[in-house]
Amino acid sequence: MTETILLSLGGSDPSGEAIDHALAMAERHGGTVHALYVVDTGRYGEPALSSAEILVDDVEDQGHDLLRSIADRGRERGVAVTTRCCHGRPNEELPAYAARIGADTVVLGGRRLPGRVRRELDRTADIVVPGAATVGR
Repeated sequence: MTETILLSLGGSDPSGEAIDHALAMAERHGGTVHALYVVDTGRYGEPALSSAEILVDDVEDQGHDLLRSIADRGRERGVAVTTRCCHGRPNEELPAYAARIGADTVVLGGRRLPGRVRRELDRTADIVVPGAATVGR
């Protein structure tokens, strides 16, 4: 049974398909969605350590907006959604958070991901939850 669903939003432009997929799974199985947005410090740096603080703050704000939107969509469907926004490397934060919440399923979504990125996400998904896969266009 799928009770704890991790929806990873870190670093990718999540597809609506992935979000809908996670919410629909939770709705069908009476599960909870944990939406995780990771501000990729490998890509953007840390605000206190770089001159790109405005960019990092902007990315973080976009993450919070997206998480609020997903929580609202979940409420509309009667699905409990827990949100978390953090800084770090998605390939480290995702497995750690999945283990912390005891994720049964991980949904990784992105739009038109290049082959190399898609393969890396598939590998990460399989490490976190064997048999998992990415969802996206």
